[in-house]
Amino acid sequence: MGKFSIDRRAYDDVVITTPVSLPYVRYSEQSAHWWIGRALRALVDGSGIEARDIDGFCLSSFTTAPDTAIGLAEHLGLSVRWLDHVPLGGASGITGVRRAARAVQTGDCDVVACIGADTNQRGSFGNTLANFSRFSQDAVYPYGAGGTNASFALIARNYMETFNVSREDLGRIAVAQRSNALKNPNALMKEPLTLDQYINARPIADPIHLFDCVMPCAGAEAVLVMRQDTARACGIAGARLRSSIERHNARSIDPMQTSGGWVEDVGELYSMAGVEPNDIDVVQTYDDYPVICMMQMEDLGFCRKGEGAEFVRSHDLRIEGDFPHNTSGGQLSCGQAAGGPMSG
Repeated sequence: MGKFSIDRRAYDDVVITTPVSLPYVRYSEQSAHWWIGRALRALVDGSGIEARDIDGFCLSSFTTAPDTAIGLAEHLGLSVRWLDHVPLGGASGITGVRRAARAVQTGDCDVVACIGADTNQRGSFGNTLANFSRFSQDAVYPYGAGGTNASFALIARNYMETFNVSREDLGRIAVAQRSNALKNPNALMKEPLTLDQYINARPIADPIHLFDCVMPCAGAEAVLVMRQDTARACGIAGARLRSSIERHNARSIDPMQTSGGWVEDVGELYSMAGVEPNDIDVVQTYDDYPVICMMQMEDLGFCRKGEGAEFVRSHDLRIEGDFPHNTSGGQLSCGQAAGGPMSG
């Protein structure tokens, strides 16, 4: 079956406002509900919009079970016309913003609270790991691959051997992100990271080592999504959403992943926004592992496939550099509250 011709409209007059980022902590005895409630309170306080006027709610969280967005809306006292609970792991936060924008654009709701939050109680990681392995990676779980590290070790090894990528090349990404995190007061990591420290860190699942892995933690991020005229009427500054795409990695193009699903639609991403890769000033990639960042740099058109290693060697990925990348420190150094990042 050939591709359908679909007119995907730009996000006319939809804006993202009132960004909230609660400082991440390694462990928290508070529930995910507590973190979500704090984020909602910060959205209300920061925007001046009353909770009763928020008629859309999008939740990104791993740790509210058995509650979903339906239960949380009731707990928080929201009365909404549209809601969603995005079950896409660490990519849920940004996906939720995208879907909320479409809901506002189509008139399904006027103001959406998008909240990504999780808790991380001491001693809970074993259960999280077991549940993730069993339900999210059932294709590899029977073979003994618990969690993501073993799976991504295979992806990383194949990519490194195929394109002659060294651990030093991947380390440049992690080291730059740590430098960026030191400028972020909400980041979890507070100490510099050198390339030698990265290289000599203990192995987790070769070639994945300690500083290739994200740090599970507790925290919350949130934004409001609304029409531009609504934001103006409320006196709120907003950033326009120019373009977005959503394509999942469950595809059969490559026997072993060397690209993400986004490569299928990246032309649409740029054409909808009316820009090209050279027009981009700041890049925020999803960084569950540095190798995935490098794949995205290639697939998003900043260099050709297989040239990612040379690209990171020849560019400065720090905030003050010529290619600012993951300016918050990313999940590798800011931390991963598992609902996923919404902002850089």
